[in-house]
Amino acid sequence: MITKKSNKPRSIVSFMNLAPELQEEVRKLYPYGYTEAMMRIDKPNGDFFYAVPFETEAVSYLVKIDVKIDDHIEEEDRDYYDDDLKGADELADQNDEDEDIDNLRDEI
Repeated sequence: MITKKSNKPRSIVSFMNLAPELQEEVRKLYPYGYTEAMMRIDKPNGDFFYAVPFETEAVSYLVKIDVKIDDHIEEEDRDYYDDDLKGADELADQNDEDEDIDNLRDEI
């Protein structure tokens, strides 16, 4: 895809810092959410942010979108996974026993 270079100024701005009428235009442009258009922008210091492109007649924007990333496990989830692992070992032992019984039946 060939794109024409624009002489428009470019700006990176947080969605919340856009004027209300521009916020509404962004919402209209992405009526089903930002997921498909969102891009991760890596900064030189190792930080990053997510943004979507938005064009007006005067400016080309990258609009920063706040994304909440759930990176911790709740205590009850941790307990669930611990139990799950213990149960997996017991199931593996049971499967081995069942397999031994099936092998004996085949021999008889």
